[in-house]
This record gives sequence, structure tokens and C-alpha cells, in this order.
Amino acid sequence: MGTLTTAEAALAARLYEAADWYDAESLLTPEERQVLSRLRSFLDSEARPLLAEYWERGEFPEQLARPLIDLDLMEPAELTGAAGAERSPARGIYQGFRIFELARTDASLATWYTAQAGLFRTAIRVGASQEQQAEWMRKVIDFSMKGVFSLTEPESGSDIAGGLSTTARRQPDGSWILDGAKRWIGGAATADVLAVFARDTADGQVKAFLVDRTADGVSLEKIHGKISLRMMQNAHITLTGVSVPEAMRLHNVNSFRDVAAMLRAMRSDVAWIATGIAAGAFEAALAYVNERRQFGRTLGSFQLVQEKLARMLGNVTASLSLVVRLTEQQAKGIYRDQDSALAKMQTSLFMRDTVALAREVVGGNGITLATDVARFHADAEAVYSYEGTHDINALIIGRALTGESAFTR
Repeated sequence: MGTLTTAEAALAARLYEAADWYDAESLLTPEERQVLSRLRSFLDSEARPLLAEYWERGEFPEQLARPLIDLDLMEPAELTGAAGAERSPARGIYQGFRIFELARTDASLATWYTAQAGLFRTAIRVGASQEQQAEWMRKVIDFSMKGVFSLTEPESGSDIAGGLSTTARRQPDGSWILDGAKRWIGGAATADVLAVFARDTADGQVKAFLVDRTADGVSLEKIHGKISLRMMQNAHITLTGVSVPEAMRLHNVNSFRDVAAMLRAMRSDVAWIATGIAAGAFEAALAYVNERRQFGRTLGSFQLVQEKLARMLGNVTASLSLVVRLTEQQAKGIYRDQDSALAKMQTSLFMRDTVALAREVVGGNGITLATDVARFHADAEAVYSYEGTHDINALIIGRALTGESAFTR
């Protein structure tokens, strides 16, 4: 572990201030706060000045990608020891706060980073064999192999378990032919490989493949006209007779049960994103009402505004308690569908309420990009839906509570 200088210790002493009355960040080590402070500095100085412009343009600020990768955030040397086989993984609580820090700055940045560090990495960690992991995992961590998680389809979202229509046909030489389409795949245009989930025509079970983005038969189309996560580049992917060798099949994915294990782990990432968005909206609103004057006083001095600020802080605090507890459980190896579903469902509800209250106290300026609140307000809608809608997560929880499945068949 590195030794903190006096200046670094002062910077890392308190990262979240008003947004952390739960004191969740006290669970972080000084070294973890040091890494997060490095991320904070980059986001404030390099990323934040670009966000309004690129959000309005509907483009991702690609000039941020390499510097963000070079920050070495996924498995920082300060937290994991020397590079190489002996390097131990960073703690889950650090990984959660890394997502939180990105999301409290911008939802698209958080989604872009977790597409690699969460979705794609989980696909390799859970779906790849030990031999495949030995070959690929280090490349995933340093982004030398960029990938995306390609599950959702044009006609299937919440019902993807039974509605997966992309097919995989085994050939006599052992290779596979994929046909179908995927939709809403964030970051696909700049990925090296697409982790594509398809139904085996022989046994009807789900398999997973790493498909070269530039392979014959793969075509990508940017989804235009979005009003949420405008910076995140989502793609519609068409697969027509795409040949994939057996070596590029994820050997531990042999049914949708294996995919469900990935989703169970990944919902916790989205709960952290929702919590970060709520914190970012609250902090932006708090800064605004402490400066904006009406009737000769700051907006923050009015009773009704203070009541809304208190509700926003309550939402953020409750969300932090949920995601921290979930992360603690998972660190012990406890992964249950109902736990991750509850965290995603409830933090998304708190997020939606918080961004609405933030927009309300900022008034007319809350619909412009000048205050940051409008970005959080719009982007929250995408996070509210992806990785399991409110209703689907509620039914997962209800099934655990009652022992009865209310999903339609």
C-alpha cells in the first residue's frame, strides 16, 4: 500500500460531505479514498466541463476514454499489490464507490465504464472457463480487450429468458453460426468483441460467444432520438450468418440459469449507479439553492425548499444503506436474486424521486443543462428501466416473500 502525503490525506479525508450522512465512506480505507480522490479530480477538471455540450450533441466525449482507462481504476495497484498473478482483487466496497463517484458526475460515464468493468467483466468471470479467464481477464482489466454484454433483443427485454430469438447452430467442424439481432447495446461501436447470448438450435439452451465486432455478418446501427443517456452510444446489432469458433464460446454458459447468475451480480452495480445519480442531483440542487436569490433571500432559506432538500438527503442516505449492505453480503459470497432486485428497485425509486425534487427546487433553470440537474433528471429514466424494470424486480422479491411466482407464462 502507498503512503498518503499530508495533502492527499486531507483530500481523501471526506469525499462526500453532505451526501453521506450514513457515513458509508468510513468503510473505505485511506488508500481506497486516495484512488477515489484521483478519480474525483479527473472528473471535476477534465470531464465535467464537457458534459453539457456532449449530452446535447448526443455524442460520447471520446477524448475522456483513454485518460479514464489510464487512471487504473478497475484493479488499482495501490489496492491490489504488485502487477501479475499475485495481484489480489480490489474490495467490493471500493468498486461500489467507484461506480458511485462516476454516476454522481454523469450517468453515461458510469454506464460506459461499467459496461466493461461490470457487465463484460462479469460475463468473463462467470461464463468463461479457467483457461479462458487466464487468457482474457488481464486484457479485460486493462481494457486491451474491450467488450460489451449483448443480451437484450428488439422484441425481448424483461421476457428475454423465454424469448431469446438469436440462434446458434453448431457446424460439423465445431464452429458456430449465429443469426439474430441485439438492441440497446451500449458501447458496441468501440468494442473489440461482443458477448452475444444465443439459443442453441440443437438443445434449446442459451450459450454465449465472443464475437469480433468487425466479423463478416455483423452490422451495427446507432440508436438515434434518445432523450436519456444521450452521451452513451447504444447500438442495434444485426447478426447474419456470423461464424464463431468454439474457442470463443464461453464454456461455462450452458443455460439461462448461468446468465441469471451474471444478472444477479450486475444488478448491484446498477443500484450503485442509481444511488450516485441521486447524490449528484441532490448536490447540484443544494449548490444552486444556496446561491440563487429570490425575494431578497437565498432559495435555501425557505421552509419548503429545506423540506425537499431533507427528503432528497433521506433518499440518498437510505440508498447508501441498501447498496453498502448488499455489497457486504456479496463479499461474503451471498448472492440472492431477491437481494439485488430489492436494491435495484428501491434505489431506482429513490433516484427518481430525488431527481424530480432537484428539478423542482431549481425551478425553470432545472430544464437547462447549465445546472447539471436536467442531465440527472433525464438520465435517471434510463437507469430506472435497465437491468430489470421496477415491476420485474418487484415480482422477483414477491416470489421470494410468498413462494409463489406471479410471472406470466
